[in-house]
Amino acid sequence: MAEDRLDKFGPILAEIGGVAAKLVGGDPDGLYIYVEVGDRWHSVSVFKDEGSVVRYYRTSSELSDLICEFSQSEDPDKRWSVMEYEIVGTKFDAQFKFSEEIDVENREIDHREIALKKRYGDKPIVYPPWPRERKTD
Repeated sequence: MAEDRLDKFGPILAEIGGVAAKLVGGDPDGLYIYVEVGDRWHSVSVFKDEGSVVRYYRTSSELSDLICEFSQSEDPDKRWSVMEYEIVGTKFDAQFKFSEEIDVENREIDHREIALKKRYGDKPIVYPPWPRERKTD
């Protein structure tokens, strides 16, 4: 990330990391956030490498709102479509892809799964169980 962009966006990126760290229990090392932003929508996925497995965490409205605020703070001609955010030790890194690089509106391609496969290979990803359907009497 260019130095001037880091000065401008570093604080909100650090805040994103802090909020995400709370979601995963406080220790941010191994945290990975995959975000897609489209036309009037965004999708946030939070993962943590736990050694033998990668665990998925449900996002919070606080994290989702921060990321939405961040994506909208860019000039319209500089808005990104994908953000890959990671924390290793105590340092974060954010990488961005733009609409000319990736078409997030094409729902036939699961870009998140491709990114996870590239990042973690065949390491198992553990998702929480689906909430049980409520019975109605």
